[in-house]
Amino acid sequence: MDIRDKVKAYLKGPIASVSTPFDREGNIDYKALRNVVDFIVETASSGTILLTYGDSLYSILTDAEIAEVTRVVVEQNAGRKLVVATGNWWTGESIRFAGYCKDIGVDVYMPLAPHWAGSSTVQTLVEHFTRISDVMPVMVVTALAPGVGVPLAAIKTLVEGNNGIVAVKDDIVGAYGRRLAHMVEGRWTFLSGGRKENHLDALPYGADAYLSMYMRFKPDIAHQYWAAVQANDIREAARIVNVYDISFMDTVAELGSDFDAVIHGAMELFGVAERWRRPPYNNLTDDQMEKLKLFFDKLS
Repeated sequence: MDIRDKVKAYLKGPIASVSTPFDREGNIDYKALRNVVDFIVETASSGTILLTYGDSLYSILTDAEIAEVTRVVVEQNAGRKLVVATGNWWTGESIRFAGYCKDIGVDVYMPLAPHWAGSSTVQTLVEHFTRISDVMPVMVVTALAPGVGVPLAAIKTLVEGNNGIVAVKDDIVGAYGRRLAHMVEGRWTFLSGGRKENHLDALPYGADAYLSMYMRFKPDIAHQYWAAVQANDIREAARIVNVYDISFMDTVAELGSDFDAVIHGAMELFGVAERWRRPPYNNLTDDQMEKLKLFFDKLS
């Protein structure tokens, strides 16, 4: 199957990202990581296994650990689903890592472009993504920094260019995401980052898939939403967003912790992996875990 056709077939609907699991001492729990992959493939039925800089906690991994986590995910997947890897390096190192990903069997590479103090330009970003896509298929990720997206002028040039870019993951959303979805429709597969409400916002403009938090621990909720979308029952889709997503984010705020810590807590509650993360990141306390369990119990 051609890679563009494979991406179109597997990168659709609700998609699960990999939350790297750790033990209490801060070691990567590779046994749990393999369980996470199997859960994504067998229980969640996600067409794609997505490694991301944020959810996969690359901020507290070494480069060697990023390479090993990627290898283990590919090995455990064993060709069952599409695997998207990621990295956050300068162009030369990103090209080297793309070669590594290609060698171990990654399907698509999602390189984040460095952009400290606005140092990247439209031209350098076009060159960055194009050169990497010469090595293997690329998914462009739009976030350069918090709230700062890849300029749409760069996207336009890349869409019209002769390169190996096959998809885009939008982390900016809103008006930017709507314009982006329309710009790439029919050329790249569009993955909406964030939550269902961001996907619902971009849906009329050509959104193919969305990154789902529930796919990591309670995937039937994500599939209920997708079934409503496929049935064109937008009111039902919006109801699911209100009942499950908005209430979840309200609970995150009430717990007084961060989103990722709560995701790891939910994964422990549903038996996927334990809640632990590396310091200085926090972990949910037993009391917070009880409150999170109560939230899910109320949702039935």
